[in-house]
Amino acid sequence: MSNSRGDNIHHESAFLHVTGRALYVDDLPEPPDILWAMVLPSPHARARILSRDATAALERPGVHAVLFAGDVPGANLAGPIFPDEPLLATDQVHCVGQAVAVVYAESPEFCRKALGLVRVEYEPLPAVVDLGMGIRLDHFIGEPHRIRRGEPGAVLESAPHRLKGVFRSPAQDHFYMETQAALALPGENRSVLVYSSTQHPSGAQKVVADNLGWSRNRVEVVVPRMGGAFGGKESQGAHWASIAALGAGLFRRPTKCVLDRDQDMIQTGKRHAFLTEWEVGFNDLGKLLVFKARVYADGGWSTDLSLSILDRALFHLDNAYFLPVVDFLGRVVRTNTPSSTALRGFGGPQGMLVVEQVMERVADHLSLDPMDVRRANLYGLPPTDLTPYGQAVSDFRLPRMLQGLEHSAQLADRRRQVERFNAQHQHLKRGIALSPVKFGISFTSAMLNQAGAALAIYGDGTVQLNHGGTEMGQGLHTKMLQVCARALGIGIHRIRPMPTSTSKVPNTSPTAASSGSDLNGQAVRSAARLLLERLRPVAAAMMDRDPDSVRFVADGHRPGAAVSRPTDGGAVWACGKEGRSLSFAQVCGEATLRRVHLAASGYYRTPGIAYDRQRGVGTPFHYFAFGVAVSQVEISAFTGEWKLQRVDILHDVGDSLSPALDLGQVEGGFVQGLGWLTSEELIRDEGGRLLTHSPSTYKIPAISDVPVDFRVSFLDRAHQARVIYGSKAVGEPPLMLAISAYLALCRAVAAFGKRQFADLELPATPESILRAVQLARE
Repeated sequence: MSNSRGDNIHHESAFLHVTGRALYVDDLPEPPDILWAMVLPSPHARARILSRDATAALERPGVHAVLFAGDVPGANLAGPIFPDEPLLATDQVHCVGQAVAVVYAESPEFCRKALGLVRVEYEPLPAVVDLGMGIRLDHFIGEPHRIRRGEPGAVLESAPHRLKGVFRSPAQDHFYMETQAALALPGENRSVLVYSSTQHPSGAQKVVADNLGWSRNRVEVVVPRMGGAFGGKESQGAHWASIAALGAGLFRRPTKCVLDRDQDMIQTGKRHAFLTEWEVGFNDLGKLLVFKARVYADGGWSTDLSLSILDRALFHLDNAYFLPVVDFLGRVVRTNTPSSTALRGFGGPQGMLVVEQVMERVADHLSLDPMDVRRANLYGLPPTDLTPYGQAVSDFRLPRMLQGLEHSAQLADRRRQVERFNAQHQHLKRGIALSPVKFGISFTSAMLNQAGAALAIYGDGTVQLNHGGTEMGQGLHTKMLQVCARALGIGIHRIRPMPTSTSKVPNTSPTAASSGSDLNGQAVRSAARLLLERLRPVAAAMMDRDPDSVRFVADGHRPGAAVSRPTDGGAVWACGKEGRSLSFAQVCGEATLRRVHLAASGYYRTPGIAYDRQRGVGTPFHYFAFGVAVSQVEISAFTGEWKLQRVDILHDVGDSLSPALDLGQVEGGFVQGLGWLTSEELIRDEGGRLLTHSPSTYKIPAISDVPVDFRVSFLDRAHQARVIYGSKAVGEPPLMLAISAYLALCRAVAAFGKRQFADLELPATPESILRAVQLARE
């Protein structure tokens, strides 16, 4: 562990979580006269709407109103970027689950009964519910994205070895604990307050204002906290906020919209399924000479965030490897399924999977050690430090990390043990694999790389902390408390984190792209520094010293000067004169008497982010995060069941702001990635209806799926320049460490035959493994 890492403190809401006192949207007190809102979903994957009739529903007691597309007073649009997604269906429906109408009633039960009485006549139309069909029919969204370097055709023709294939990665549901939820309260003078479970309060504010036909200053969106999000509430949380806000705005009554689990899974978007056609040329050492890929992402029926997700997938086709000649072409495919959206990794996992299985196949083809093939391809010194899109990979830490984890995980010895075990067992086989991660940090859209914060200090020395990031269980508020305390030189107990609100910090970016701490931390520190400069002369005058000699000291921080603590146990403001000190509260109290303004806004924008999508060249990332994992598995040829026996992870978190929180992110990210790759299977019938929409049919990892032997360590001497206190993002990168488990399963399957790597369809369920074992034995 680095000596400059932050303190290990508990999550700021930990005690509220475990005692049931943490308030989520659905826990907020319900005002009198509340209405409930529920949408009528389309039963068809694609159909023309011929007629609508809500007469019978409106005659039912307890039903207040039914809205169709024509009843939306403003723009009937809910897309986050592109205006191709109506809030309520207009003349056609484009997927099963698309919102056609909204019922507003006195209770959820009244809503459900009324939905059955709303009459909509449809004319079914041909639908595309499969990614492959969409590719064949050229059903594309947006323009293609191409990244090209060198002359791939000529290099491929002259390559000593060539391989090609098709790789598919599956969709995944977010399965957050708290489903989509919103509570809207009408205000005076055409205004509304919306409590929303959203990662993007400003995005929800925009959609609500547009749907109501109001200006944004009449809409306040507040996020108390979320019970998980994982990207599913980045753009799509706005839909439900607006459904609730329409009730409050049109009927002047509080309105609540909360989805149950089945509704949430049927009506919301998933991680994008991908299909990649790839071809590589390489030499006798396994060094890739050329890499061609045609990448197709299943975007669902509207654009949502799919183009940006496709971009990130292309950016991560290299993962940790220098590819001298490339030709990457990406397209988003339109299908008649709910709009695919952000999910932890945002396209990065889908791209990274492709190149990692290529490394394994190259090693298998040449009968080489996969680790030797990986080392032969790693990024290096200039000119082998340039990504396919032209960004230099600086401070490349993976060689050190690979060497460190190989040693600590005893990889060589355990591989020999696995080989001996496999030779002795006919129906049980083991596999062990290592995979690295290089993940770019920043929004790839430059304008999103900004954040704001607002601090208010009171006369007793306590602080209210507002910032534009949202808390979804990941611990962002806790880290911002630590940043604020460190910047001001006070104890955390003096600071209160406030619910995220568009009235406190406007025009915020979503809490996504693993950048929540990076962006908001810089903004918080910026505001704190402004306040310190206002308080410094006050403290200096109180102690009759020069302002430049004032130091800010807090227990547990590194002040650069040691002084005794004040009697209130708070922070100390000390001057160079020995023995002189003041409490933070004393200085703040004096500042109010001297009419010093103790509120400040901070702002930060990430420098140097720019990318030219037309040319496929630029710097889309501020820096890269790194990780390495080794996974060992055992599978049964009788049932296809498997066990994850041990996992070793070495992850680069820089100088962690909060090591305990980062440990939880690494462990949780790995397990979520494990679920995506092995157990979470989304099945639709030929009509596009989701069949796996509850915990009984959709299997997220259970505690029994977590390895008993789970070893996680952080890279030492890992300070990162130009970021908040030397820390690095940790939200998304660990998910891709689970690729090592998938590769280990592929090797275990191959052990039933004569190769070292075998095809294994994703997700690698027991059924998939059993089929692969049977093929390996043929």
